Amino acid sequence: MLSCRKDKYLMGIILYSKSIIKLLGISIIIPLTFFDINAINNQIKAEKSLTAASEKDLFLYRQMGASYLCISSKAEVDFRKGLGIASATFANVIIGKHGGAIKELGNKKLDQKKLYNAGTFQIVGSALNICPESIPKNIKNDYEKKLKQFNKKNKK
Repeated sequence: MLSCRKDKYLMGIILYSKSIIKLLGISIIIPLTFFDINAINNQIKAEKSLTAASEKDLFLYRQMGASYLCISSKAEVDFRKGLGIASATFANVIIGKHGGAIKELGNKKLDQKKLYNAGTFQIVGSALNICPESIPKNIKNDYEKKLKQFNKKNKK
C-alpha cells in the first residue's frame, strides 16, 4: 500500500516536472522567436538608412588608415601587410557603414575591390604627408606616377 502511494506520488512529480519544463520551454522559445524577427526587422531598417560616405567621412577613414600605416611601419610590421590591413579596413568601413556608396559618385555603390584599391592609393598619399620617412621609395615613386596619370586624365 505504501509502495503504491510512493509510485503515484513519484508519477505526479514526474508529470508535474514535465509540465513545468514544457511551460518554461514555451516561455523561452516565444520571446526568442520575437527577438529573432525583431533583429531581422532592425537589420532591414539599418540597411535602408545607410547614407553615402561624405568627403568628411572619407577624410576620417583615410587619415585613420594612414595613421595605422605609420604606426605599423615604425613598429617594424611589413609595409605591404600594414598597408593591406589599412586598405581592407577602409573598404570594410565604407561598405559596412555606407553600403559602399560615396556621395560624390551619386547612387553608384563600389565593391570591396574598388574601395580597397582606392583606399590604398589615398592612404599612401596621406601617409606621405604624415610620415614620409616610413614609406618605401618604390611605393612613393609608384604613388607619384599614378597621381600624375590621374591628374592628366582629369584635366582632359
